[in-house]
Amino acid sequence: MSDELVSVRYMVDDVQAAVDFYTSHFGFTVRTSAVPAFADVVRGHLRLLLSGPQSSAGRPMPDGRTPEPGGWNRIHFVVDDIDAELDRLRSAGLTFRNDIVSGPGGRQILLEDPAGNPIELFQPAGA
Repeated sequence: MSDELVSVRYMVDDVQAAVDFYTSHFGFTVRTSAVPAFADVVRGHLRLLLSGPQSSAGRPMPDGRTPEPGGWNRIHFVVDDIDAELDRLRSAGLTFRNDIVSGPGGRQILLEDPAGNPIELFQPAGA
């Protein structure tokens, strides 16, 4: 169905900081808030679940590992002008993992949310 949401879970250190980040910089709106444990935000068909250490998703695994933010899996935003987005987000003080890289499909850069989760901005070739 075209009206269904796609859900992605990000582990975060501070749920309110994550909510503020995604609503301020990327146009998400709050769907549910159980701060400080959990919140989910929505942009179009993307539902981003923001799970803090106090959430059920933050509980240790049977082998003792604890879910944590970071990693390399990421949400991917297609943009029309990556240079303009880079200027806008750098002026807002956001943290980037790299500089813009170019490939046959287009240009991309990785930035981080307040917990260190990656976000990819991608401008397709020819855009």
